[in-house]
Amino acid sequence: MKISRKKFVLGFLILAFAFQFITNSVLGPEVRLFPANGEWFPGTESPMNWKNKLATILYPVKYILIKPLSFLGKDPDAPPPVLIFAFAMYWSAIALFLHFLLSLLFRRKKTGV
Repeated sequence: MKISRKKFVLGFLILAFAFQFITNSVLGPEVRLFPANGEWFPGTESPMNWKNKLATILYPVKYILIKPLSFLGKDPDAPPPVLIFAFAMYWSAIALFLHFLLSLLFRRKKTGV
């Protein structure tokens, strides 16, 4: 891979936060980065058919990005920067792991092993 780790992680963080904001805004009842009512997977029980289908398609991605830290949203008095920082750290670890796997894959293709 020709992209540096720093750029890859930064791009991944931007895309992850954008994905979270857009999916919560489209599928949820309000426009927010993180839901206020603790509903981390909005749209799954929506009476609107298109929201239900879209939520079903996006559920595996949101499950990986959100589920391990969803317990943080249950605290009614948690400060918002802590939540953003925790998700940024978790998503950075995912990005570093993906960068490592992709660099191994591209290195193997070039060497023909």
